[in-house]
Amino acid sequence: MQSLWQNRLSESCARYRPWLLDRGSLTRRIQVRCADFSVRHVQQRHGMAMPSERCMVALKHHSRALLRDVFLYCGETPLVFAHSVLPATSLHGTWQGLGRLGSKPLGAALFANPRVRRTPLHFKKLNRRDALYRRACAVLPNPPASLWARRSVFYLEGRPILVTEVFLPDILELKQ
Repeated sequence: MQSLWQNRLSESCARYRPWLLDRGSLTRRIQVRCADFSVRHVQQRHGMAMPSERCMVALKHHSRALLRDVFLYCGETPLVFAHSVLPATSLHGTWQGLGRLGSKPLGAALFANPRVRRTPLHFKKLNRRDALYRRACAVLPNPPASLWARRSVFYLEGRPILVTEVFLPDILELKQ
């Protein structure tokens, strides 16, 4: 059985703890430490969110959402796999342009608006049974046995967007 998302971190994530617990913009934190930041391998599609994701953004069972997968890079090194669930009802008003970000980071748009509210972070140690782990490892020549991830929901005017960030091993090479 797969482990569930937790609202507390276990002691086994010590090296990743500063990255996992930071509630600021992950994009900005990486950009400050990396002169050659980029967003790559952007995939956007309308589809079904995973059951635990649907629950987080109050999507009905057969409702579709915009699913966005990207990798955050420093130079040629992938650091983070980011997966977002954007319900169609959230892509209106102030957030109508989020469905057309392309290679622009979603985090920059979320943190640019002071009215955006973020729910508490949830954490999970992913392994090869997790679909997010498998997608995150797509760019890794030697995938580790597990990867740490965090997720939270961002709200603007009652409209939710779920963002999950999976930390790849080379994130630890950046200065804290």
